[in-house]
Amino acid sequence: MSGPVPCAAWVRRGVAKETPDKVQLSEEELKGLIEEAQDRLGDGAGGSDEGQTAGDTNAPVPSSSTKSSQNNEELSDHELDEYDLDNYDAEEYTGDLKLGDSLATLTVYGSNENDPYITLKTTEQYEQEDFLIKPSDNLVLCGRVDKDCCSLEVHVYNHEEDSFYVHHDIILPAYPLSLEWLNFDPSPDESTGNYVAVGNMTPVIDIWDLDVVESLEPVFSLGGKKEKKKKKKGKKSLSSEGTEGHTDAVLDLSWNKQSRNVLASASADNTVILWDMAVGKPAASLTLHTDKVQTLQFHPFETQTLVSGSFDKSAVLYDCRNPQDSHRVWRFSGQVERVIWNHFSPCHFLASTDDGFVYCLDARADKPLFTLKAHDEEVSGLQLSSQIKGCLVTSSADKYVKIWDILGDRPSLVHSRDMKMGVLFCAACCPDFPFVFAFGGEREGLRVWDISKISAVNEVFGNRERLVLASANSVASSSTASRSSNDLETPMES
Repeated sequence: MSGPVPCAAWVRRGVAKETPDKVQLSEEELKGLIEEAQDRLGDGAGGSDEGQTAGDTNAPVPSSSTKSSQNNEELSDHELDEYDLDNYDAEEYTGDLKLGDSLATLTVYGSNENDPYITLKTTEQYEQEDFLIKPSDNLVLCGRVDKDCCSLEVHVYNHEEDSFYVHHDIILPAYPLSLEWLNFDPSPDESTGNYVAVGNMTPVIDIWDLDVVESLEPVFSLGGKKEKKKKKKGKKSLSSEGTEGHTDAVLDLSWNKQSRNVLASASADNTVILWDMAVGKPAASLTLHTDKVQTLQFHPFETQTLVSGSFDKSAVLYDCRNPQDSHRVWRFSGQVERVIWNHFSPCHFLASTDDGFVYCLDARADKPLFTLKAHDEEVSGLQLSSQIKGCLVTSSADKYVKIWDILGDRPSLVHSRDMKMGVLFCAACCPDFPFVFAFGGEREGLRVWDISKISAVNEVFGNRERLVLASANSVASSSTASRSSNDLETPMES
């Protein structure tokens, strides 16, 4: 049984490098790793020689009963002579058949490549083909937790070829909780990259290069201990070692697609931090929540707008230009599990709670547009189709995935399925195929499901127009956060 998958994310087609790079260790680096491993293993093997010496002094002395058993073995050997076991493998002569007679009709080729009857490729050829990433391939990322280690698995998904396999994996230092793809490269040449930010049980956020295979360490990390300042002679040290960034686990991440150097993180330390990845340091810390911040997401078009949800049963909408003074708060009946923006209605966002409800909210209004009792337990996955307006998919700890039509703010259930994956932790929609979703649960690993194969889904959404997301320039520059009143708080009990 495969381990739990607590988080998942997609990468668009055409982003990944066709031939990923492989890490090549120098002789000095390899020697250093071997010496470090030997040092760790040396302590455990120290007493083995002494134990062996002590064991030799206690060797048993042959007794009379042992001698009698040896005599019985010699007798049994004589009884087996009649079977002629020494010549057991010798082949009997069956006639005057010659080797040439049996091979007369066979054609011999110089290599298997020239033989038309050998169509199977070698293992090396298969591995080489699987290593290449085609322009029509999506990457599906997931954090996996096993008994011995945690890892980030990079899957290749090809919709046309119906192929899905693990391309490579990366060993992670701690339990993964959130994944966020980004293309910001902190190098001076300002080139775009193919990276994933990983939030885990530690306060540190690691950013890994997805175009590098067998990497041993992240490209860069955000957060951790502050560097100690060197004290001058004759003076006492005025600085003490502290933390830079979060002080507890990082529960969710959101990358700003307009201001590409900005990453937002939600933490169990009750704060939201805006990171400037160009310098690797926090740019702002938002402290409006009073309990763990479980989820957050930047607006898809407005650079300054961010929404977050917390265990304190509230969602907060920020204008990041002045977050402490310009924000709006909504209160719910349960802890907020997920928040997402509706990319087809820029002023609307959805929030799910641990008591099974989904709320649709207008950033300019106090009351929700609709309240939906979606599941019996917490709604851990909340995803809108990337191209089909009104198609909402939810997953829950009640083990079910449900597909909803929310067009016109009148939600109706289209299909429900027990995924047989135990408790479901996450859901993610493919950016290139609007009916393809990935799910992670407590067992059966990562699963990709094309919901268009469901007849009920085809009836409702099959003829609905596919919409392409508008660019940020085509959206009005005014912020939904700035349109709202400052410091408003709206109760939303169910």
